[in-house]
Amino acid sequence: MSTAENPPLPSRAGGPMRRLRCTRHSEREAAACCAECGLPFCRECVSEYEGRLLCAACLEKIVANAKADADGSNRGLFALTANSVKRAASLAAGVAWLWLCFYLAGLLIEKLPQSVHEGTVWAQAAEEALGEE
Repeated sequence: MSTAENPPLPSRAGGPMRRLRCTRHSEREAAACCAECGLPFCRECVSEYEGRLLCAACLEKIVANAKADADGSNRGLFALTANSVKRAASLAAGVAWLWLCFYLAGLLIEKLPQSVHEGTVWAQAAEEALGEE
């Protein structure tokens, strides 16, 4: 076998990162790959964030998204409007249901005989109960 067909294996001392160069600084060896974009970077170009090594661009995106989530500013206008419409519709349905219940109760009370409203029916019932004893 010739050495042209089978090149010698690299030494394990440097590993595969030793052959990679920093994306921003081509003269420097890569120390790590960004956990988000996967590009190789030198020690000065990566930062640890929540246990992961990230490049400056990916770190900036993640921090901006985290701030937007905390502020609630990345929710769209449509999502906020849809939620408001749902709440308003629920409130209107609840008020309509309550009005219908009171309206039907009023109709039922109106159908009762006048003696129930005046209290004379209760007096008659009491006299009958006492008269039987």
